[in-house]
Amino acid sequence: MALLTKEAENKISALLVAEGLADGNLVNSVSSEVPVDQSVLAELIKRGVINDSMVARATATLINVPYVELKNVAIDQDVLMLIPQEAQSRVLAIPLGDKDGVLNVAMADVTNVQATDYLSSLVNRPIRVWMSSESGIREMIEKNHGDFSGVTEAVRETNAEEAAGEQKDVKTIVQDSPISKALTTILSYAAKTKASDIHIEPLEGSLIIRCRIDGVLRKIMDLPKNVAPALVSRIKILSNLKIDEHRIPQDGQFTVLVDDKEIDLRIAISPVTWGEQVVIRLLDKSGMTMDIEKMGMSGRALRTVLEGIKKPNGMILTSGPTGSGKSTTLYALIQQIKSEAINIVTLEDPVEYKMDGINQIQVNVDAGLTFASGLRSILRQDPDVVMVGEIRDSETAGLAVQAALTGHLVFSTLHTNSAAGILPRLLDMGIEPFLLASTLNVVIGQRLVRRITEKRETYKSSEIETSSINDLIGDLLPKTDADVAKVSEDLGYPGLPVKNDKYYMLSKGMATKETPGGYKGRAGLYETIEVDEDIQKLIISHATSAEIMRLAKSKGTVTMRQDGMLKVLSGITTIEEVNRVASDLT
Repeated sequence: MALLTKEAENKISALLVAEGLADGNLVNSVSSEVPVDQSVLAELIKRGVINDSMVARATATLINVPYVELKNVAIDQDVLMLIPQEAQSRVLAIPLGDKDGVLNVAMADVTNVQATDYLSSLVNRPIRVWMSSESGIREMIEKNHGDFSGVTEAVRETNAEEAAGEQKDVKTIVQDSPISKALTTILSYAAKTKASDIHIEPLEGSLIIRCRIDGVLRKIMDLPKNVAPALVSRIKILSNLKIDEHRIPQDGQFTVLVDDKEIDLRIAISPVTWGEQVVIRLLDKSGMTMDIEKMGMSGRALRTVLEGIKKPNGMILTSGPTGSGKSTTLYALIQQIKSEAINIVTLEDPVEYKMDGINQIQVNVDAGLTFASGLRSILRQDPDVVMVGEIRDSETAGLAVQAALTGHLVFSTLHTNSAAGILPRLLDMGIEPFLLASTLNVVIGQRLVRRITEKRETYKSSEIETSSINDLIGDLLPKTDADVAKVSEDLGYPGLPVKNDKYYMLSKGMATKETPGGYKGRAGLYETIEVDEDIQKLIISHATSAEIMRLAKSKGTVTMRQDGMLKVLSGITTIEEVNRVASDLT
């Protein structure tokens, strides 16, 4: 907090009281206790009567300087790098953006003319200062710097070597080299932001690093092209891949420790036009949610699935595109039934999360251990429950059905767009309709949407949004206030509004650096179909997925899009998110 005169402190205190941000009696009481040579505002902050953001905002008002709340601002990495971290920490300043040749900078002490002049000379352009709190600036510096210092060092050393005409043998890259530190900092950033994937993509003149956070790819840095060979080679070394092979794809894995947490990494390297592309999948075992309800399944869908897994045999199948959380759903369901009384064996490629009390087998195609051959072996191990990571071919599908017929409970996944699409897909794989009808318990379709962050605001839906909600779930919503409790309990979303044609109160998140777009975390959209006698008859008659879904809806199945709209009304996500991931569904 900037050094203020007693007169300035009194004015700020009076302004905070006048705006209802501080209790006048408390302010007066503290003021009378603080010695003349000490800061009243500092004591008020210490006692929790006010905070430094309030003081900064009030100060900005009094001296007629614009104020910025950094928590609500997303700043590009390129902009943050305009002022070195050391300078930001020394003068407590954060660059906000460049406009018309003038750099906007947030400072804790906007009255420090020397600091302003220093920053202006550093960036070689005029500075426009904005007021912000000291804690906000320190938090922004901590969150956005230090992460990529190793990358900067690697770039600098690579450029120096090239300028000197040195050619470094990739085999000599050691763990404490700058390129190793660069990889470590990229992995650390991805882990801390809970990214699911890192994409290292070579272009004609640069190297792009992107992270998939909450299902959406974001560019985090743009590096010189000459860093690519050493960075890719380091990844190959750690993954035990051939560093001199650049013509064919290679897959590998290794484990890193970030903040005392083990994170498994799956590596996929492919030759592309301008070099080699690397995609790293991060599997954070400590951050996995094993509660199916916390993942977003509720109401009718949850009841259908819980009934299905109580049966001693049969098949529970999940479907959805890559990255839609199918495996996580299976893990959560297995967690529900796990006990010392049953033998659970899984066959996975890869084993994403290790679970106590479960026998997990890793597929190894090179050694001849495929899903099909592994499943044959599993059935000789006296299992009660079998999980097959994915049904990819007719042989695996046939074996899974045979396992279900012979008294086992089988869990698996397929790549189809909806729950109903699972049934025709298995028929296409050559499974006899009567076998399929007699073995399937429940089929699940799912997608993932981003959750609205805790910092949010509400608004009235537009005419188009209201119409869209009513078209999808108007028949599901309560018709009167008396129906609200019963319908909300049935659908699993407390406090659903009564259907109306005017508007609904919806939520949207506050966009910040940590929560771009106002989202943080993800929730599942689910649809579940119980395979009862009526559905079995449709399967035997080779019905289409549309016919199966129509019958399921008439029996009470809530579709993924409907589940999404219910989550919109419950403040979990937004209409834009539901349309983004489920626009192809009805």
